[in-house]
Amino acid sequence: MLERIRVVLVNTSHPGNIGGAARAMKNMGLKSLFLVEPRKYPHNDANARAAGADDILNAAQVVSSLEEALQGCSVVLGTSARDRRIPWPLLDPREAAETCLNVWRADHQADIALVFGREYAGLTNTELQRCQYHIHIPADPEFSSLNLATAVQVLSYEMRMAWLKETQQPTHMPEIEATGMLGAAPATHESLELFYEHLQQTLVEIDFLDPAKPRHLMARLRRIYGRSQLKKSEVNILRGILTETQKAARGEIIQRRGEHV
Repeated sequence: MLERIRVVLVNTSHPGNIGGAARAMKNMGLKSLFLVEPRKYPHNDANARAAGADDILNAAQVVSSLEEALQGCSVVLGTSARDRRIPWPLLDPREAAETCLNVWRADHQADIALVFGREYAGLTNTELQRCQYHIHIPADPEFSSLNLATAVQVLSYEMRMAWLKETQQPTHMPEIEATGMLGAAPATHESLELFYEHLQQTLVEIDFLDPAKPRHLMARLRRIYGRSQLKKSEVNILRGILTETQKAARGEIIQRRGEHV
């Protein structure tokens, strides 16, 4: 679906915004960019703001009219920051993404256009009337004007999230056990049992647990740690703490015995 979506920028004034939009698209997997009569393009500022999305810029199609940019599209959605009192279907970005998904479900070859207007005035009423749907980003009404590239980012993000959900792909970063920076794999049953054995042994050594009268302490501790869904790296940390606790306890015992002698 993402490859069937074209981002259409109408009469963009600042080339840096074109580059920023290209970067936003590449971040979210959108590739097709149409530029309707950009004021300054190509331009070094566009490439600088693209920050690695030069392939999107190089493949961008520069056209002389909105009609040319929309040629072949099955559905057109236009962005609008203002209430123009036009009785048109109005969607928020998430609803817009679901609408695009429904179009793609019906026809995998259908092209979809997301149309963005000028930085200073958006789309004209005439241009909005060429769109089947209008999209309104519900920003704070006290400061509702979004930068063009930011608006492209918001809609591109919602399109990607809808696509990931549709294709049952993960929406979070994979856990990487090797670094410990992004989480770790869940602890195995065997490693958890060794941890509980180690924990019980330590509690006995520090006289917190009486093995003759254990009551339900270990069962309660199992429930506490069980709710935490411990990772391998976390079990290793906890066992390291237990080991140091045992060393300190044994050292204290030896010291006491020396004092008594």
